Amino acid sequence: MPASRKKTERIFRGIPVSAGVCRGKVRVLVDPKDDAIPRYAVADEDLEKELKRLDRGLAETRKEILEVQRQVASTLGVKDASIFDAHLLVLEDPTLIEEVTRRIQQDKLNAESAFHEFAEKYASTLSESEDEYLRERAGDMRDVSSRILANLMGKRRPSSLKDLSEPCILVSHDLTPSQTAMMDKRMVLGFVTDAGSRTSHTAILARSLRIAAVVGLSTISQELGNGQEVLIDGYNGLVVLNPTDQTLFEYGQIVRRHASLEESLREGKDKAATTRDGFRIALSANIESPDDIESVKSSGAEGVGLFRTEYLFINRQKPPTEEEQYDAYHKVAVALHPCPVIIRTLDLGGDKILSHLNVPQEMNPFLGWRAIRFCLEEKEIFRAQLRAILRASVAGNVKMMYPMISGLDELLQANGLVDEVRAELRAKGTPFDEKLEVGSMIEIPSAALASDALAKRSCFFSLGTNDLIQYSMAVDRLNEKIAHLYEPTHPAILRLIHTTVQAGKRRGIWTGICGEMGSDPQLTPLLLGLGITEFSVASSAVPTIKYLIRQTTMSEAVALAEAALECESGAEILERSRSYARKIAPTLFEDDKV
Repeated sequence: MPASRKKTERIFRGIPVSAGVCRGKVRVLVDPKDDAIPRYAVADEDLEKELKRLDRGLAETRKEILEVQRQVASTLGVKDASIFDAHLLVLEDPTLIEEVTRRIQQDKLNAESAFHEFAEKYASTLSESEDEYLRERAGDMRDVSSRILANLMGKRRPSSLKDLSEPCILVSHDLTPSQTAMMDKRMVLGFVTDAGSRTSHTAILARSLRIAAVVGLSTISQELGNGQEVLIDGYNGLVVLNPTDQTLFEYGQIVRRHASLEESLREGKDKAATTRDGFRIALSANIESPDDIESVKSSGAEGVGLFRTEYLFINRQKPPTEEEQYDAYHKVAVALHPCPVIIRTLDLGGDKILSHLNVPQEMNPFLGWRAIRFCLEEKEIFRAQLRAILRASVAGNVKMMYPMISGLDELLQANGLVDEVRAELRAKGTPFDEKLEVGSMIEIPSAALASDALAKRSCFFSLGTNDLIQYSMAVDRLNEKIAHLYEPTHPAILRLIHTTVQAGKRRGIWTGICGEMGSDPQLTPLLLGLGITEFSVASSAVPTIKYLIRQTTMSEAVALAEAALECESGAEILERSRSYARKIAPTLFEDDKV
Protein backbone atom coordinates (compact mmCIF):
# COMPACT_ATOMS: atom_id res chain seq x y z
CA MET A 1 0.00 0.00 0.00
CA PRO A 2 1.51 3.42 -0.91
CA ALA A 3 2.76 5.48 2.02
CA SER A 4 0.56 8.43 1.02
CA ARG A 5 -2.56 6.31 1.35
CA LYS A 6 -1.50 5.11 4.78
CA LYS A 7 -1.52 8.71 5.98
CA THR A 8 -4.91 9.61 4.56
CA GLU A 9 -7.69 9.73 7.12
CA ARG A 10 -10.78 7.76 6.10
CA ILE A 11 -14.07 7.46 7.95
CA PHE A 12 -16.39 4.43 7.82
CA ARG A 13 -19.95 4.56 9.18
CA GLY A 14 -21.72 1.64 10.82
CA ILE A 15 -24.06 0.78 13.68
CA PRO A 16 -22.89 1.74 17.19
CA VAL A 17 -23.56 -1.20 19.53
CA SER A 18 -21.23 -0.60 22.47
CA ALA A 19 -20.25 2.88 23.62
CA GLY A 20 -16.71 4.07 24.02
CA VAL A 21 -13.72 5.43 22.14
CA CYS A 22 -10.56 3.41 21.59
CA ARG A 23 -7.52 3.53 19.36
CA GLY A 24 -5.13 0.81 18.29
CA LYS A 25 -3.66 -1.34 15.55
CA VAL A 26 -5.85 -3.54 13.40
CA ARG A 27 -5.87 -7.30 13.71
CA VAL A 28 -8.00 -8.84 10.97
CA LEU A 29 -9.59 -12.07 12.07
CA VAL A 30 -9.62 -14.19 8.96
CA ASP A 31 -12.63 -16.46 8.76
CA PRO A 32 -11.31 -19.91 8.11
CA LYS A 33 -12.70 -21.33 4.92
CA ASP A 34 -15.32 -23.83 5.94
CA ASP A 35 -14.02 -27.31 5.38
CA ALA A 36 -16.14 -29.12 2.87
CA ILE A 37 -18.73 -31.08 4.78
CA PRO A 38 -18.20 -34.73 3.86
CA ARG A 39 -21.21 -36.40 2.33
CA TYR A 40 -21.30 -40.13 1.83
CA ALA A 41 -23.64 -43.09 2.02
CA VAL A 42 -23.71 -45.18 5.19
CA ALA A 43 -24.22 -48.92 4.99
CA ASP A 44 -27.25 -50.36 6.79
CA GLU A 45 -25.07 -52.18 9.29
CA ASP A 46 -23.29 -48.90 10.19
CA LEU A 47 -26.39 -46.72 10.76
CA GLU A 48 -26.49 -47.38 14.50
CA LYS A 49 -22.83 -46.47 14.76
CA GLU A 50 -23.55 -43.21 12.90
CA LEU A 51 -26.36 -42.32 15.31
CA LYS A 52 -24.04 -42.93 18.26
CA ARG A 53 -21.47 -40.66 16.64
CA LEU A 54 -24.14 -37.94 16.40
CA ASP A 55 -24.95 -38.41 20.09
CA ARG A 56 -21.28 -38.10 21.03
CA GLY A 57 -20.94 -34.91 18.94
CA LEU A 58 -23.95 -33.36 20.66
CA ALA A 59 -22.69 -34.40 24.10
CA GLU A 60 -19.22 -32.97 23.48
CA THR A 61 -20.72 -29.71 22.22
CA ARG A 62 -22.92 -29.49 25.30
CA LYS A 63 -19.84 -29.79 27.54
CA GLU A 64 -18.09 -27.02 25.62
CA ILE A 65 -21.07 -24.64 25.84
CA LEU A 66 -21.55 -25.32 29.54
CA GLU A 67 -17.89 -24.45 30.09
CA VAL A 68 -18.29 -21.19 28.13
CA GLN A 69 -21.41 -20.43 30.17
CA ARG A 70 -19.57 -21.13 33.42
CA GLN A 71 -16.75 -18.76 32.46
CA VAL A 72 -19.17 -16.02 31.41
CA ALA A 73 -21.13 -16.40 34.66
CA SER A 74 -17.95 -15.97 36.69
CA THR A 75 -16.73 -12.91 34.75
CA LEU A 76 -19.88 -11.10 33.61
CA GLY A 77 -22.66 -12.61 35.71
CA VAL A 78 -25.61 -14.94 35.41
CA LYS A 79 -27.65 -12.64 33.14
CA ASP A 80 -25.06 -12.67 30.35
CA ALA A 81 -24.38 -16.35 30.89
CA SER A 82 -28.07 -17.02 30.25
CA ILE A 83 -27.49 -16.00 26.62
CA PHE A 84 -26.03 -19.47 26.14
CA ASP A 85 -29.26 -21.10 27.30
CA ALA A 86 -30.44 -20.58 23.71
CA HIS A 87 -27.39 -22.52 22.50
CA LEU A 88 -28.14 -25.38 24.86
CA LEU A 89 -31.76 -25.43 23.70
CA VAL A 90 -30.58 -26.04 20.15
CA LEU A 91 -28.93 -29.25 21.34
CA GLU A 92 -32.15 -30.33 23.00
CA ASP A 93 -34.50 -29.33 20.18
CA PRO A 94 -36.48 -32.50 19.44
CA THR A 95 -37.45 -31.26 15.97
CA LEU A 96 -33.81 -30.86 14.98
CA ILE A 97 -32.67 -34.15 16.55
CA GLU A 98 -35.58 -36.12 15.12
CA GLU A 99 -35.11 -34.70 11.62
CA VAL A 100 -31.34 -35.33 11.58
CA THR A 101 -31.90 -38.84 12.92
CA ARG A 102 -34.53 -39.47 10.22
CA ARG A 103 -32.16 -38.32 7.48
CA ILE A 104 -29.40 -40.58 8.74
CA GLN A 105 -31.73 -43.58 8.91
CA GLN A 106 -33.88 -43.08 5.82
CA ASP A 107 -31.44 -41.35 3.47
CA LYS A 108 -28.49 -43.39 4.84
CA LEU A 109 -26.43 -40.18 5.16
CA ASN A 110 -23.41 -39.56 7.36
CA ALA A 111 -24.07 -37.48 10.49
CA GLU A 112 -22.14 -34.37 9.34
CA SER A 113 -24.05 -34.04 6.10
CA ALA A 114 -27.46 -34.80 7.64
CA PHE A 115 -26.89 -32.29 10.43
CA HIS A 116 -25.39 -29.54 8.27
CA GLU A 117 -28.17 -29.61 5.67
CA PHE A 118 -31.00 -29.38 8.17
CA ALA A 119 -29.26 -26.90 10.52
CA GLU A 120 -28.42 -24.54 7.65
CA LYS A 121 -32.02 -24.66 6.43
CA TYR A 122 -33.17 -23.93 10.00
CA ALA A 123 -30.76 -20.98 10.36
CA SER A 124 -31.70 -19.57 6.94
CA THR A 125 -35.38 -19.63 7.88
CA LEU A 126 -34.63 -17.73 11.09
CA SER A 127 -32.43 -15.17 9.32
CA GLU A 128 -35.25 -14.36 6.87
CA SER A 129 -37.78 -13.79 9.65
CA GLU A 130 -39.56 -10.43 9.98
CA ASP A 131 -39.00 -10.58 13.73
CA GLU A 132 -35.69 -9.09 14.85
CA TYR A 133 -35.39 -11.42 17.84
CA LEU A 134 -35.72 -14.52 15.66
CA ARG A 135 -33.32 -13.17 13.03
CA GLU A 136 -30.67 -12.75 15.67
CA ARG A 137 -31.15 -16.34 16.81
CA ALA A 138 -29.86 -17.47 13.40
CA GLY A 139 -26.39 -16.40 14.61
CA ASP A 140 -26.79 -18.53 17.72
CA MET A 141 -27.85 -21.47 15.58
CA ARG A 142 -24.78 -21.17 13.35
CA ASP A 143 -22.50 -20.76 16.37
CA VAL A 144 -23.75 -24.03 17.82
CA SER A 145 -23.73 -25.76 14.43
CA SER A 146 -20.07 -24.94 13.84
CA ARG A 147 -19.21 -26.51 17.20
CA ILE A 148 -21.20 -29.65 16.47
CA LEU A 149 -19.67 -30.06 13.01
CA ALA A 150 -16.17 -29.50 14.37
CA ASN A 151 -16.74 -32.22 16.94
CA LEU A 152 -18.24 -34.62 14.38
CA MET A 153 -15.31 -34.03 12.04
CA GLY A 154 -12.71 -34.28 14.79
CA LYS A 155 -11.45 -30.71 14.28
CA ARG A 156 -10.80 -27.98 16.80
CA ARG A 157 -12.30 -24.55 16.30
CA PRO A 158 -9.72 -21.81 15.61
CA SER A 159 -8.42 -20.10 18.74
CA SER A 160 -7.37 -16.79 17.16
CA LEU A 161 -8.68 -14.68 20.03
CA LYS A 162 -6.72 -16.66 22.59
CA ASP A 163 -3.53 -16.25 20.57
CA LEU A 164 -3.48 -12.43 20.61
CA SER A 165 -0.10 -11.24 21.91
CA GLU A 166 -0.68 -7.48 22.02
CA PRO A 167 -3.63 -5.09 22.39
CA CYS A 168 -5.48 -4.55 19.12
CA ILE A 169 -8.66 -3.49 17.36
CA LEU A 170 -10.29 -6.68 16.12
CA VAL A 171 -11.75 -6.58 12.59
CA SER A 172 -13.86 -9.43 11.25
CA HIS A 173 -16.71 -10.26 8.92
CA ASP A 174 -18.71 -11.30 12.00
CA LEU A 175 -18.16 -12.58 15.53
CA THR A 176 -20.11 -15.30 17.29
CA PRO A 177 -21.41 -14.89 20.84
CA SER A 178 -18.90 -17.56 21.92
CA GLN A 179 -15.97 -15.62 20.46
CA THR A 180 -17.13 -12.36 22.02
CA ALA A 181 -17.71 -13.89 25.44
CA MET A 182 -14.13 -15.19 25.51
CA MET A 183 -12.50 -11.86 24.64
CA ASP A 184 -9.69 -10.65 26.89
CA LYS A 185 -10.25 -6.91 27.43
CA ARG A 186 -6.50 -6.42 27.83
CA MET A 187 -5.97 -7.69 24.28
CA VAL A 188 -9.17 -6.61 22.48
CA LEU A 189 -9.58 -2.84 22.85
CA GLY A 190 -12.59 -2.80 20.54
CA PHE A 191 -14.01 -4.53 17.49
CA VAL A 192 -15.70 -3.78 14.18
CA THR A 193 -17.54 -6.18 11.85
CA ASP A 194 -19.11 -6.26 8.42
CA ALA A 195 -22.29 -7.89 9.72
CA GLY A 196 -24.31 -7.59 12.93
CA SER A 197 -27.01 -5.55 14.62
CA ARG A 198 -27.65 -3.77 17.89
CA THR A 199 -29.79 -6.57 19.32
CA SER A 200 -27.48 -9.51 18.58
CA HIS A 201 -26.03 -11.52 21.44
CA THR A 202 -22.58 -10.44 20.24
CA ALA A 203 -23.59 -6.79 20.72
CA ILE A 204 -25.13 -7.49 24.13
CA LEU A 205 -21.94 -9.17 25.32
CA ALA A 206 -19.80 -6.30 23.98
CA ARG A 207 -21.82 -3.84 26.08
CA SER A 208 -21.43 -6.03 29.16
CA LEU A 209 -17.69 -6.27 28.57
CA ARG A 210 -17.63 -2.48 27.97
CA ILE A 211 -15.67 -3.00 24.76
CA ALA A 212 -16.27 -0.30 22.12
CA ALA A 213 -17.87 -1.88 19.07
CA VAL A 214 -19.30 -0.87 15.70
CA VAL A 215 -21.03 -3.39 13.42
CA GLY A 216 -22.84 -3.42 10.08
CA LEU A 217 -19.91 -1.92 8.14
CA SER A 218 -20.46 -4.22 5.12
CA THR A 219 -16.88 -4.54 3.81
CA ILE A 220 -14.66 -3.24 6.60
CA SER A 221 -12.84 -6.58 6.92
CA GLN A 222 -11.71 -6.18 3.31
CA GLU A 223 -10.91 -2.46 3.58
CA LEU A 224 -8.54 -2.70 6.55
CA GLY A 225 -5.28 -4.58 6.95
CA ASN A 226 -3.19 -5.83 9.85
CA GLY A 227 -1.12 -3.15 11.58
CA GLN A 228 -3.10 -0.13 10.36
CA GLU A 229 -4.07 2.39 13.02
CA VAL A 230 -7.78 3.01 13.59
CA LEU A 231 -9.98 4.77 16.09
CA ILE A 232 -13.41 3.41 17.03
CA ASP A 233 -16.21 5.79 18.01
CA GLY A 234 -18.74 3.48 19.66
CA TYR A 235 -21.04 6.41 20.44
CA ASN A 236 -21.75 7.38 16.84
CA GLY A 237 -20.81 4.23 14.93
CA LEU A 238 -17.68 5.61 13.25
CA VAL A 239 -14.37 3.92 12.44
CA VAL A 240 -11.53 6.32 11.59
CA LEU A 241 -8.55 4.96 9.68
CA ASN A 242 -5.28 6.86 10.17
CA PRO A 243 -6.79 9.51 12.50
CA THR A 244 -5.06 12.88 12.25
CA ASP A 245 -3.67 14.72 15.27
CA GLN A 246 -6.70 17.02 15.13
CA THR A 247 -9.08 14.04 15.17
CA LEU A 248 -7.23 12.51 18.11
CA PHE A 249 -7.44 15.82 19.97
CA GLU A 250 -11.19 16.11 19.32
CA TYR A 251 -11.83 12.57 20.49
CA GLY A 252 -9.75 13.18 23.60
CA GLN A 253 -12.17 16.00 24.39
CA ILE A 254 -15.13 13.70 23.69
CA VAL A 255 -13.80 11.04 26.08
CA ARG A 256 -13.44 13.62 28.86
CA ARG A 257 -16.95 15.01 28.24
CA HIS A 258 -18.50 11.55 28.28
CA ALA A 259 -16.72 10.71 31.52
CA SER A 260 -18.20 13.88 33.05
CA LEU A 261 -21.65 13.11 31.64
CA GLU A 262 -21.58 9.53 32.92
CA GLU A 263 -20.73 10.86 36.36
CA SER A 264 -23.74 13.20 36.19
CA LEU A 265 -25.99 10.32 35.12
CA ARG A 266 -24.72 8.15 37.98
CA GLU A 267 -25.36 10.95 40.47
CA GLY A 268 -28.98 11.20 39.30
CA LYS A 269 -29.63 7.44 39.25
CA ASP A 270 -31.49 7.31 42.55
CA LYS A 271 -33.26 10.64 42.18
CA ALA A 272 -36.91 10.89 41.17
CA ALA A 273 -37.84 11.55 37.53
CA THR A 274 -39.32 14.97 38.30
CA THR A 275 -39.39 17.95 35.94
CA ARG A 276 -37.82 21.23 37.01
CA ASP A 277 -41.25 22.65 37.80
CA GLY A 278 -42.26 19.71 39.99
CA PHE A 279 -44.17 17.23 37.78
CA ARG A 280 -43.47 13.64 38.82
CA ILE A 281 -43.05 11.12 35.98
CA ALA A 282 -42.98 7.34 36.39
CA LEU A 283 -39.85 5.94 34.70
CA SER A 284 -39.77 2.16 34.34
CA ALA A 285 -37.82 -0.49 32.42
CA ASN A 286 -38.72 -3.04 29.77
CA ILE A 287 -37.75 -6.65 30.55
CA GLU A 288 -38.02 -10.12 29.02
CA SER A 289 -37.31 -12.44 31.96
CA PRO A 290 -36.41 -12.57 35.66
CA ASP A 291 -32.76 -12.44 34.56
CA ASP A 292 -33.29 -8.71 33.96
CA ILE A 293 -34.08 -7.88 37.61
CA GLU A 294 -30.59 -6.66 38.48
CA SER A 295 -30.36 -4.41 35.42
CA VAL A 296 -33.67 -2.78 36.43
CA LYS A 297 -32.39 -2.12 39.94
CA SER A 298 -28.99 -0.82 38.83
CA SER A 299 -30.47 1.53 36.22
CA GLY A 300 -32.52 3.57 38.66
CA ALA A 301 -35.83 2.51 37.08
CA GLU A 302 -38.98 2.50 39.19
CA GLY A 303 -40.19 -0.97 38.38
CA VAL A 304 -41.20 -2.56 35.08
CA GLY A 305 -43.49 -0.92 32.54
CA LEU A 306 -43.35 -3.80 30.06
CA PHE A 307 -42.70 -7.44 30.91
CA ARG A 308 -42.60 -9.17 27.50
CA THR A 309 -43.94 -12.58 28.45
CA GLU A 310 -43.67 -14.22 25.01
CA TYR A 311 -39.96 -14.84 25.59
CA LEU A 312 -40.96 -17.41 28.21
CA PHE A 313 -42.77 -19.26 25.41
CA ILE A 314 -40.46 -19.31 22.42
CA ASN A 315 -37.34 -21.47 21.95
CA ARG A 316 -39.26 -24.41 23.37
CA GLN A 317 -41.55 -27.14 22.04
CA LYS A 318 -44.52 -26.55 24.34
CA PRO A 319 -45.81 -23.66 26.44
CA PRO A 320 -44.43 -23.13 29.93
CA THR A 321 -46.68 -24.51 32.62
CA GLU A 322 -48.80 -22.25 34.77
CA GLU A 323 -46.37 -22.86 37.64
CA GLU A 324 -43.35 -21.88 35.53
CA GLN A 325 -45.08 -18.66 34.54
CA TYR A 326 -46.23 -17.93 38.09
CA ASP A 327 -42.67 -18.43 39.38
CA ALA A 328 -41.27 -15.98 36.81
CA TYR A 329 -43.90 -13.28 37.37
CA HIS A 330 -43.88 -13.62 41.15
CA LYS A 331 -40.07 -13.55 41.32
CA VAL A 332 -39.95 -10.23 39.46
CA ALA A 333 -42.81 -8.72 41.49
CA VAL A 334 -41.27 -9.66 44.85
CA ALA A 335 -37.76 -8.56 43.85
CA LEU A 336 -38.94 -5.10 42.73
CA HIS A 337 -41.66 -4.50 45.34
CA PRO A 338 -43.13 -1.95 45.98
CA CYS A 339 -42.41 -0.63 42.48
CA PRO A 340 -45.03 -1.63 39.88
CA VAL A 341 -44.51 -4.51 37.47
CA ILE A 342 -46.71 -4.34 34.36
CA ILE A 343 -47.04 -7.73 32.69
CA ARG A 344 -48.05 -7.78 29.03
CA THR A 345 -50.10 -10.82 28.08
CA LEU A 346 -48.85 -12.92 25.19
CA ASP A 347 -47.82 -11.15 22.02
CA LEU A 348 -47.32 -14.45 20.21
CA GLY A 349 -48.04 -14.51 16.52
CA GLY A 350 -46.42 -12.89 13.52
CA ASP A 351 -43.17 -14.86 13.43
CA LYS A 352 -43.33 -15.84 17.11
CA ILE A 353 -45.40 -19.02 16.84
CA LEU A 354 -44.84 -22.00 19.08
CA SER A 355 -43.54 -24.96 17.11
CA HIS A 356 -46.04 -27.38 18.66
CA LEU A 357 -49.01 -25.45 17.23
CA ASN A 358 -50.27 -26.42 13.81
CA VAL A 359 -50.46 -22.88 12.47
CA PRO A 360 -51.06 -22.37 8.74
CA GLN A 361 -48.62 -20.05 7.01
CA GLU A 362 -50.07 -16.56 6.60
CA MET A 363 -49.43 -14.21 3.71
CA ASN A 364 -49.05 -11.30 6.12
CA PRO A 365 -48.60 -12.59 9.68
CA PHE A 366 -48.31 -9.10 11.18
CA LEU A 367 -51.85 -8.37 10.01
CA GLY A 368 -53.04 -11.80 11.02
CA TRP A 369 -53.39 -14.16 13.93
CA ARG A 370 -51.31 -12.62 16.69
CA ALA A 371 -51.33 -11.16 20.20
CA ILE A 372 -54.83 -10.74 21.69
CA ARG A 373 -56.40 -12.42 18.63
CA PHE A 374 -54.24 -15.48 19.23
CA CYS A 375 -55.08 -15.49 22.95
CA LEU A 376 -58.83 -15.20 22.39
CA GLU A 377 -58.67 -18.27 20.13
CA GLU A 378 -56.17 -20.31 22.16
CA LYS A 379 -58.16 -19.87 25.37
CA GLU A 380 -56.44 -22.61 27.37
CA ILE A 381 -53.02 -21.05 26.82
CA PHE A 382 -54.48 -17.63 27.68
CA ARG A 383 -56.31 -18.87 30.79
CA ALA A 384 -53.14 -20.50 32.13
CA GLN A 385 -51.29 -17.21 31.72
CA LEU A 386 -54.10 -15.21 33.32
CA ARG A 387 -54.15 -17.58 36.31
CA ALA A 388 -50.38 -17.24 36.70
CA ILE A 389 -50.51 -13.43 36.52
CA LEU A 390 -53.45 -13.18 38.93
CA ARG A 391 -51.76 -15.51 41.41
CA ALA A 392 -48.54 -13.48 41.17
CA SER A 393 -50.53 -10.29 41.80
CA VAL A 394 -50.75 -11.28 45.47
CA ALA A 395 -47.39 -9.49 45.75
CA GLY A 396 -49.42 -6.27 45.55
CA ASN A 397 -47.51 -4.43 42.81
CA VAL A 398 -48.56 -6.30 39.65
CA LYS A 399 -50.54 -4.73 36.79
CA MET A 400 -51.50 -6.38 33.50
CA MET A 401 -52.09 -5.13 29.95
CA TYR A 402 -53.31 -6.61 26.67
CA PRO A 403 -51.32 -6.15 23.42
CA MET A 404 -52.72 -5.26 20.00
CA ILE A 405 -56.25 -4.33 21.05
CA SER A 406 -57.96 -3.10 17.88
CA GLY A 407 -61.38 -2.26 19.28
CA LEU A 408 -63.92 -2.58 22.05
CA ASP A 409 -65.08 -6.12 21.24
CA GLU A 410 -61.62 -7.61 21.83
CA LEU A 411 -61.24 -5.70 25.09
CA LEU A 412 -64.62 -6.89 26.34
CA GLN A 413 -63.82 -10.52 25.46
CA ALA A 414 -60.45 -10.35 27.22
CA ASN A 415 -61.94 -8.69 30.31
CA GLY A 416 -64.64 -11.36 30.33
CA LEU A 417 -62.04 -14.13 30.45
CA VAL A 418 -60.22 -12.35 33.27
CA ASP A 419 -63.47 -12.17 35.25
CA GLU A 420 -64.02 -15.89 34.69
CA VAL A 421 -60.51 -16.73 35.92
CA ARG A 422 -60.97 -14.47 38.94
CA ALA A 423 -64.18 -16.32 39.83
CA GLU A 424 -62.41 -19.66 39.39
CA LEU A 425 -59.59 -18.64 41.74
CA ARG A 426 -62.03 -17.31 44.32
CA ALA A 427 -63.92 -20.61 44.27
CA LYS A 428 -60.69 -22.49 44.95
CA GLY A 429 -59.64 -20.08 47.68
CA THR A 430 -56.53 -19.05 45.74
CA PRO A 431 -55.40 -15.57 46.79
CA PHE A 432 -54.84 -12.76 44.27
CA ASP A 433 -55.06 -8.99 44.18
CA GLU A 434 -58.74 -8.12 43.79
CA LYS A 435 -57.70 -4.60 42.78
CA LEU A 436 -55.35 -5.71 40.00
CA GLU A 437 -55.28 -2.95 37.36
CA VAL A 438 -55.75 -4.06 33.76
CA GLY A 439 -54.76 -1.75 30.91
CA SER A 440 -54.82 -1.67 27.12
CA MET A 441 -51.92 -1.18 24.76
CA ILE A 442 -52.58 1.32 22.00
CA GLU A 443 -50.68 0.00 18.99
CA ILE A 444 -53.26 0.09 16.21
CA PRO A 445 -54.77 3.30 14.76
CA SER A 446 -58.29 1.93 15.30
CA ALA A 447 -57.56 1.63 19.03
CA ALA A 448 -56.35 5.23 19.23
CA LEU A 449 -59.45 6.43 17.38
CA ALA A 450 -61.68 4.34 19.66
CA SER A 451 -59.77 5.30 22.80
CA ASP A 452 -62.79 6.98 24.41
CA ALA A 453 -64.65 3.66 24.50
CA LEU A 454 -61.54 1.73 25.54
CA ALA A 455 -60.78 4.18 28.34
CA LYS A 456 -64.13 3.37 30.00
CA ARG A 457 -63.02 -0.27 30.41
CA SER A 458 -59.28 0.17 31.01
CA CYS A 459 -57.31 1.23 34.07
CA PHE A 460 -54.51 2.73 31.96
CA PHE A 461 -53.13 3.01 28.41
CA SER A 462 -49.64 2.14 27.20
CA LEU A 463 -48.53 3.29 23.75
CA GLY A 464 -46.70 0.67 21.70
CA THR A 465 -45.28 3.17 19.23
CA ASN A 466 -43.29 0.72 17.07
CA ASP A 467 -46.45 -0.92 15.73
CA LEU A 468 -48.55 2.25 15.94
CA ILE A 469 -46.18 3.98 13.52
CA GLN A 470 -45.79 0.92 11.31
CA TYR A 471 -49.53 0.32 10.97
CA SER A 472 -50.42 4.00 10.61
CA MET A 473 -47.94 4.63 7.82
CA ALA A 474 -47.98 1.21 6.11
CA VAL A 475 -44.21 1.02 6.56
CA ASP A 476 -42.10 -2.00 7.44
CA ARG A 477 -39.18 -0.27 9.15
CA LEU A 478 -36.96 -3.31 8.44
CA ASN A 479 -37.49 -2.97 4.68
CA GLU A 480 -34.54 -0.91 3.55
CA LYS A 481 -36.40 0.40 0.48
CA ILE A 482 -39.04 2.18 2.57
CA ALA A 483 -37.47 2.41 6.05
CA HIS A 484 -36.91 6.14 5.50
CA LEU A 485 -40.70 6.57 5.58
CA TYR A 486 -40.86 5.30 9.16
CA GLU A 487 -41.29 8.67 10.88
CA PRO A 488 -42.13 8.83 14.60
CA THR A 489 -42.76 12.59 14.43
CA HIS A 490 -45.18 12.42 11.50
CA PRO A 491 -48.11 14.76 12.31
CA ALA A 492 -50.55 11.83 12.12
CA ILE A 493 -48.64 9.91 14.80
CA LEU A 494 -48.63 12.91 17.15
CA ARG A 495 -52.37 13.36 16.68
CA LEU A 496 -53.04 9.68 17.45
CA ILE A 497 -50.96 9.99 20.63
CA HIS A 498 -52.71 13.23 21.57
CA THR A 499 -56.14 11.66 20.93
CA THR A 500 -55.28 8.70 23.18
CA VAL A 501 -53.91 10.84 26.01
CA GLN A 502 -56.92 13.16 25.98
CA ALA A 503 -59.37 10.23 25.99
CA GLY A 504 -57.53 8.82 29.01
CA LYS A 505 -57.62 12.14 30.83
CA ARG A 506 -61.37 12.46 30.30
CA ARG A 507 -61.82 9.08 32.01
CA GLY A 508 -59.23 9.71 34.71
CA ILE A 509 -56.64 7.16 33.54
CA TRP A 510 -52.94 7.69 32.78
CA THR A 511 -51.15 7.04 29.49
CA GLY A 512 -47.64 5.63 29.29
CA ILE A 513 -45.28 4.70 26.49
CA CYS A 514 -43.23 1.53 26.11
CA GLY A 515 -42.17 1.67 22.44
CA GLU A 516 -38.83 2.85 21.05
CA MET A 517 -40.09 6.40 20.66
CA GLY A 518 -39.97 6.69 24.45
CA SER A 519 -36.25 5.80 24.48
CA ASP A 520 -35.27 8.63 22.12
CA PRO A 521 -33.96 11.51 24.29
CA GLN A 522 -34.65 14.00 21.48
CA LEU A 523 -38.36 13.26 21.85
CA THR A 524 -38.62 13.13 25.65
CA PRO A 525 -39.78 16.76 26.14
CA LEU A 526 -42.26 16.45 23.26
CA LEU A 527 -43.83 13.31 24.76
CA LEU A 528 -44.03 14.97 28.18
CA GLY A 529 -45.80 17.91 26.60
CA LEU A 530 -48.29 15.58 24.90
CA GLY A 531 -49.25 14.26 28.33
CA ILE A 532 -47.27 11.02 28.71
CA THR A 533 -46.83 10.43 32.45
CA GLU A 534 -45.09 7.04 32.38
CA PHE A 535 -42.08 6.00 30.31
CA SER A 536 -40.87 2.41 30.06
CA VAL A 537 -37.56 2.01 28.25
CA ALA A 538 -34.60 -0.34 28.05
CA SER A 539 -32.69 -0.38 31.34
CA SER A 540 -29.65 1.08 29.61
CA ALA A 541 -31.70 4.12 28.50
CA VAL A 542 -33.18 4.89 31.94
CA PRO A 543 -30.38 7.22 33.19
CA THR A 544 -30.45 9.31 29.99
CA ILE A 545 -34.25 9.67 29.89
CA LYS A 546 -34.30 10.51 33.60
CA TYR A 547 -31.67 13.20 33.01
CA LEU A 548 -33.82 14.73 30.22
CA ILE A 549 -36.96 14.67 32.37
CA ARG A 550 -35.12 16.38 35.23
CA GLN A 551 -33.90 19.12 32.86
CA THR A 552 -37.33 19.74 31.32
CA THR A 553 -39.85 22.36 32.40
CA MET A 554 -43.38 21.03 31.89
CA SER A 555 -44.76 24.39 30.87
CA GLU A 556 -42.18 24.62 28.07
CA ALA A 557 -42.81 20.99 27.07
CA VAL A 558 -46.55 21.68 26.74
CA ALA A 559 -45.82 24.73 24.58
CA LEU A 560 -43.53 22.57 22.43
CA ALA A 561 -46.25 19.94 21.99
CA GLU A 562 -48.93 22.52 21.18
CA ALA A 563 -46.71 24.02 18.49
CA ALA A 564 -45.88 20.55 17.14
CA LEU A 565 -49.57 19.67 16.82
CA GLU A 566 -49.97 22.68 14.52
CA CYS A 567 -47.07 21.61 12.27
CA GLU A 568 -47.64 19.97 8.90
CA SER A 569 -44.15 18.45 8.59
CA GLY A 570 -42.64 15.60 10.59
CA ALA A 571 -39.17 16.99 9.89
CA GLU A 572 -40.16 20.35 11.40
CA ILE A 573 -41.60 18.64 14.49
CA LEU A 574 -38.39 16.62 14.93
CA GLU A 575 -36.23 19.73 14.57
CA ARG A 576 -38.31 21.66 17.14
CA SER A 577 -38.08 18.78 19.61
CA ARG A 578 -34.39 18.21 18.96
CA SER A 579 -33.59 21.91 19.40
CA TYR A 580 -35.37 22.09 22.74
CA ALA A 581 -33.73 18.88 24.01
CA ARG A 582 -30.29 20.17 23.04
CA LYS A 583 -30.98 23.51 24.68
CA ILE A 584 -31.82 21.98 28.06
CA ALA A 585 -29.24 19.13 27.95
CA PRO A 586 -26.44 20.17 25.58
CA THR A 587 -23.91 17.69 26.99
CA LEU A 588 -26.08 14.77 25.83
CA PHE A 589 -25.93 15.80 22.19
CA GLU A 590 -22.77 17.82 21.59
CA ASP A 591 -20.79 14.82 20.32
CA ASP A 592 -23.35 13.60 17.79
CA LYS A 593 -21.69 13.15 14.43
CA VAL A 594 -24.74 12.06 12.47
